[in-house]
This record gives sequence, structure tokens and C-alpha cells, in this order.
Amino acid sequence: MALRHPRSARLLRPADFARLRESGRRLGSRHLNIQYCNRDEPGARLGMAVSRRVSKLAVVRNRIRRQIRENFRLHRARLPDCDIVVSARQSAATQSNPQLRAELEALWSRLTAQATAIER
Repeated sequence: MALRHPRSARLLRPADFARLRESGRRLGSRHLNIQYCNRDEPGARLGMAVSRRVSKLAVVRNRIRRQIRENFRLHRARLPDCDIVVSARQSAATQSNPQLRAELEALWSRLTAQATAIER
């Protein structure tokens, strides 16, 4: 299993983000939100939204992004074929890395369960 995070696994175009905001489904947790939309091509793609509202310190925002990216990379093979945007709430800045990872893992499992229920 290749544990890379290639360019093809990222949402890059503003149009992709806009499509998700308009027609995507949502999942939320205490510190993170997910918007997702099924796609025809194989593989999940990730986009992130960690704004300055979360923290004014870039080091804090980047830490949150690193945790999201790494956790997605590890779980990507098990995720359904969909585009995903993870956005952080302000409270995410106060969470430790293990807490953020645990919350992401719970969201991935909820996403997998919901996406498979929709396909049936």
C-alpha cells in the first residue's frame, strides 16, 4: 500500500470547493467539520479550510493542517470515492495532536458508514 499524498488526492481548484459548498453533505464533530460529495473517479480527495479565525498564529493553523493531512493519508485507502473538505473550528486550536487525530478517525468512520448507506 502506497502511503503517499499525491497531487491527485488533493482538491486544488476553487471550483471543486464551490461545488462541495453548494451540493455537499455535512458531518460535524466538536472541533472539525466535513463536507463531502461522491465522485465518479476512484479515490478520495482532500481539501482543507483552516482560516485565521481558528488562530492568528500560522504555526497553530499549520499544525492542524498537518494532522488532517497525515490522518487522511493513512486512512485514504479505506475511505469512499468522494471529495472531502475538512474545516476546523476555533476550538481546534486548543486541542492536542492526539485529540485531533482521534476526532478525525471518528469522522472518517462516520463518513464511510454514511457513504456506504447512500450507495445502497
